[in-house]
Amino acid sequence: MTDTTRIFLIRHALVEASARLTAYGSMDVALCQDTLVRERPAHAWLAARVPPGARWYCTPLARTRATAMAIFAAGYPEAELTDLPHFVEQHLGEWQGLTHEEFTAVLRDPPHPFWNHGADERPPGGESLSEVVDRVGPTLEAVADENPGGDAVIVAHGGSIRAALAHACALTPYQALQFSVKNLSLTRLERERGHWRVGTVNEEPPPG
Repeated sequence: MTDTTRIFLIRHALVEASARLTAYGSMDVALCQDTLVRERPAHAWLAARVPPGARWYCTPLARTRATAMAIFAAGYPEAELTDLPHFVEQHLGEWQGLTHEEFTAVLRDPPHPFWNHGADERPPGGESLSEVVDRVGPTLEAVADENPGGDAVIVAHGGSIRAALAHACALTPYQALQFSVKNLSLTRLERERGHWRVGTVNEEPPPG
């Protein structure tokens, strides 16, 4: 066993087309079945890219569990999935489920250059990205504590993966939103002697 704990963060696969028309946030929306078929090579790449014997986690939202099952079906030996409730996507409160046009109209702050809302925007009844960082950070540390010197995989969401990066690198929410985290991309964080190192961010399957 080494002193380095590696955590592989995978963003879930693309959600169904009707959900993509809305700001779905932490709503429990399904994956796009047609896209799942087309993305089998990406699932196979992830199955080969993640080290064997890792401990697997997902969030309570079905799209992360379904993504993990697709990776297992593509060749990774099926593993038990442990739920991480604090790794769910940002809750958009009363704005959740609005169309993108409706969502833009109710924003109180200017949107981030690379996201549909500002880094400090807190929707009514929802949470800001800072609050997502506050719940994701301790959970990330707990997963590392549970797997000392080992490997863990967390199938999560764009918001919670950015929050994990913010925690690991002590970034502001604005800086966290500057990371691109695409569907089925891989981000690797490593903790060694209590310190975090970034191995890769938004690593994507090779084209074709």
